[in-house]
Amino acid sequence: MVNSMTGYGRCEITAETPDGASRNIVVEMKSVNHRYLEVGMRVTRDYGFIEDPVRKYISSKLSRGKVDVFVSVGSSDSVDAEISVNAPLAKAYADALARIAEECGVENDASASLIGRYPDVITVRKKPEDEEAILNEVMPAVESALSDFIAMREAEGERMKADVLGRCETIISIVGEIEQRAPVIVVEYKQKLEERIKELLGTASVDEQRIATEAAIFADKIAVDEETVRLRSHFEQMKTVLENGGPVGRKLDFIVQEMNREANTIGSKITDAALAHKVVDIKAELEKIREQIQNIE
Repeated sequence: MVNSMTGYGRCEITAETPDGASRNIVVEMKSVNHRYLEVGMRVTRDYGFIEDPVRKYISSKLSRGKVDVFVSVGSSDSVDAEISVNAPLAKAYADALARIAEECGVENDASASLIGRYPDVITVRKKPEDEEAILNEVMPAVESALSDFIAMREAEGERMKADVLGRCETIISIVGEIEQRAPVIVVEYKQKLEERIKELLGTASVDEQRIATEAAIFADKIAVDEETVRLRSHFEQMKTVLENGGPVGRKLDFIVQEMNREANTIGSKITDAALAHKVVDIKAELEKIREQIQNIE
């Protein structure tokens, strides 16, 4: 299976906490192409402890791509706070208010709600949470989102594979046309050479051996057999790599570079205008293949 480096996955669940309450969890991930694997994490404040295990899990399932992961962990709907009262401080406030009322000759209207508003009388602390339990609640959402994410990358990868193979078939078809046309160019060159010499020499005898030698030198100069054979070999290698699947992006990129090198060599040898256009067509297809491969994992 060939995977794209572009993907998206999302999962939202309501997890049941050990105390019978519930917690809303949302996991979202998306990626773009990247030379290596880079996993960026954004997690709800106070839940940073899940970053490392989640990142390690995702990294174990992927090979390349810049992946952004967003994890939202909602608070449990149970009472997750500890409330404490500083009774001595509250009594001190109450005594102070009573003394003020007595000294000023006014009514002492101090109440529990009033005293409770004074600093440090009532303290609210968040209860310590079970990090392992929360991670166990989060991981099913991570796994589900990652599953959708990978499925999208696989589907996109198969479409890219089909496109690359189709373009390779087009290239091989053009290579066949070049192979058919190349010998004809030598024959035409020999005929033109004979006609040119006859025009120059008139009725004088023509050295057929010299013409044959010149034609042979020309044929050797424009011979592209080795390059076309290597192009076909590279195509077969690319086809095998794509069929085997896995993280093959870097290997495919190298093969395309080699194919492009052979195409450039053919272009430098060919003097025929029609074939020069064929080489341009090959290079155009190779460029489109290269663009596709840049997004293969």
